[in-house]
Amino acid sequence: MAKAIKKETCQYRLIAGKDAMEVLQGKWRIPIIISLTDGDKRFGEIQREIGISPKMLSQELKALEENKIITRTLYDSMPVTVEYSLTPLGRSTDKLLEEFLKWGTHFRNEMLGNR
Repeated sequence: MAKAIKKETCQYRLIAGKDAMEVLQGKWRIPIIISLTDGDKRFGEIQREIGISPKMLSQELKALEENKIITRTLYDSMPVTVEYSLTPLGRSTDKLLEEFLKWGTHFRNEMLGNR
């Protein structure tokens, strides 16, 4: 029989889960994070790699920066160069995303296999 989880622990886990989902929600945030796992990238590189519109990418990068998942570095060059990179908090999603992608592959195989 499974151990009973204390109500306080369950509530905390639900809140923590909601917080994580809020930070990673939407169609584009996980692909942006995955793109940046390969290293620092410029706006156009991310845009081409994941196929996102400039307006949407700008909004998502801003949200990820506000949540301390990525950092934006401005270089004083001509023309001005901006690079995005994962923060230590952003890098801490590595194992989570690895398991998420494994599950996604398994789910996809199950769904395609059941047709």
